[in-house]
Amino acid sequence: MSTSTTASVSTHILDTSVGRPAEGVAVRLAARAGRDADWQTLGGSATDADGRCKDLPALPEGTTHVQLDFAVETYFEKKQAAAQQDAPALRDSENGRPVFFPEVTITFAVVPGEHYHVPLLLNPFGYSVYRGS
Repeated sequence: MSTSTTASVSTHILDTSVGRPAEGVAVRLAARAGRDADWQTLGGSATDADGRCKDLPALPEGTTHVQLDFAVETYFEKKQAAAQQDAPALRDSENGRPVFFPEVTITFAVVPGEHYHVPLLLNPFGYSVYRGS
């Protein structure tokens, strides 16, 4: 939860290729205080059955920039393996990888007292992100 001296962050992932939440995606949260400061990894979580991370760590006081790193390659590998029986394989990118983006890193600026919900709309060959509510 945000306070007057800190910001807070939440996220969820929707797999737009199937119109469902993306479960089991590892998410890492990092922060820094100033554009020239080093990134500090704060911890991580994984998305639940609703595609949400409900236990991301709090941001330290003085945070000005946040990074969310989504490890999506494993999610798509598992999804492709499960779908092999029911449908043709996902179109391959080069080198036989089932997903073009193995990870998605979103970097954004924050101000104290604000909450930032950052949804990721994901498919094997693209993604979109926005500030939600």
